[in-house]
Amino acid sequence: MKLRTEILGDARRVVVKLGTGLLTDAQHGLAPAQVERLVGQIAALHRLKRQVIVVTSGAIGAGMAGLGLKQRPKKLDELQAAAAVGQSKLMAVYDEIFGRSGIHVAQVLLTHDDLKNRTRHLNARNTLETLLARGVVPIINENDTVSVDEIKFGDNDRLAALAATLIDADLLVILSHVEGLLEGPQGNVIASVPEITADIEKLAGGTDRETSVGGMKSKIEAARIVTRAGIPMIIASGEREAVLADALAGRDVGTIFFPRAGKLASRKRWIAFFQRAAGVLRVDDGAKQALCAGEKSLLAKGIVAVEGEFQEGDVVSIRDTRDMEFARGLTKVGAEGLETATGVVVHRDDLVIL
Repeated sequence: MKLRTEILGDARRVVVKLGTGLLTDAQHGLAPAQVERLVGQIAALHRLKRQVIVVTSGAIGAGMAGLGLKQRPKKLDELQAAAAVGQSKLMAVYDEIFGRSGIHVAQVLLTHDDLKNRTRHLNARNTLETLLARGVVPIINENDTVSVDEIKFGDNDRLAALAATLIDADLLVILSHVEGLLEGPQGNVIASVPEITADIEKLAGGTDRETSVGGMKSKIEAARIVTRAGIPMIIASGEREAVLADALAGRDVGTIFFPRAGKLASRKRWIAFFQRAAGVLRVDDGAKQALCAGEKSLLAKGIVAVEGEFQEGDVVSIRDTRDMEFARGLTKVGAEGLETATGVVVHRDDLVIL
């Protein structure tokens, strides 16, 4: 089995995701002492010339206290209001604490549409690259005041995975209250996950914290994204002293998810992870074999069913006859045109095996 030091190598670009529970107190307000402890660890990495990107939760939690709310709101407008109040409080604390170490920070608010659109996707990446080159620590959060999908369906674990994929990070570290992926409710921490199997997915659960969304399930989904992109990921407790230094040193901290061999090119990452599939192409076993093992393009003759109303150039989910998604790609033919199509529907250059 591979060693952590072998997997991590000399990771220079690190994305660190901080969960809401680490940043807020029992009354759901920001806890500056807790933020300062975590920022101190990030600043230490920065002094070692590592490039660090922070993906932060906590805006809605901080805003709840400002609005006098005891429980996470369920109505969309109340969630957005809490985010609007809390985001400025959150960034003010980060700016002050990082500033004590002489480090400048930059607020980067993103929505899914920002990363889905190819031009805005590249602009976001170029902005982050420029900030890192100038020694600034980008602090990324979902733009909750306008983003409906994040509040209703998403979580910042996924955002962290997409951020790591966007800027081709060497490592993603997700910090929360949990020590790592457990063997069971009262089990030991699983030190390493070479591959995300069905058994690993069964170990995941949600969260019962009032200020949080996601839980271990969302963390494993984040691991699925980054490991396919060729990036390792560690889940660890942010309450542990020197957790980041220990993780980067290859010590036995939390759970490490091994990356898949080779890194996907930027464009293929964009196709695989930053799009919502506009439709489904269900293919027979022969076509699946040709795509996965033969590295071929998807031909019309291998498609057995079509779902959705998609156009030429849209991203489609490619599934087998057992409804398992195993690939995504840009279709060269719209849904209506597939009835008479005879040639290539998804070219190999526009296809990603998941």
